[in-house]
Amino acid sequence: MDPIPGGSATPAADLNSATPAATVVSMWAFTISQHYQHLLDKSTPYVLYRWIAFLLVAFVYVLRVYLIQGFYVVTYALSIYILNLIIGFLSPQVDPEFSDGPTLPTRGSDEFRPFVRRLPEFKFWYSITKAFCIAFALTFVRVFDVPVFWPILLFYWIILCMLTMKRQILHMIRYKYVPFSFGKQRYNRKSAPSADNENLPS
Repeated sequence: MDPIPGGSATPAADLNSATPAATVVSMWAFTISQHYQHLLDKSTPYVLYRWIAFLLVAFVYVLRVYLIQGFYVVTYALSIYILNLIIGFLSPQVDPEFSDGPTLPTRGSDEFRPFVRRLPEFKFWYSITKAFCIAFALTFVRVFDVPVFWPILLFYWIILCMLTMKRQILHMIRYKYVPFSFGKQRYNRKSAPSADNENLPS
């Protein structure tokens, strides 16, 4: 059977031409999100390089705000968000104040339990880096450049930071935990000989 004049020669071509544009866009977005997530997963073990990249992003943002002398409201909102991230990074996943049983060791004889953060390190890095990128993009939108006396915002932020960190430090002192753990607890190689070993014939 001859193909219809003016039509496509194969059914696959008809299917491709009939594919809605929304489906193509969604497939394209899904592919990009997959590649993006793959890059994030691969960057997880490289802690030092990730934080160096964050410092570069933060430096570019600070340099832009300094050069254009504006967008202080964006910077103030960014600093409050960073303060919330820091509190989540320093807080335990299960708050001892509201838990039923002990979640953190309070004596040296207690079983070793590593400090589990409410906000893990990778999520903390990802959130703070994304926040700086969004704030950098907002500096290109003039509507966010609200005229304000920036020393007042800086004073408010310092007061808020001091009160928040004081409450966090008092919480750490009250429940006797340190928000930094460096891997598994190490024990001495030489252990005291047990009574069974002493009774064994030589």
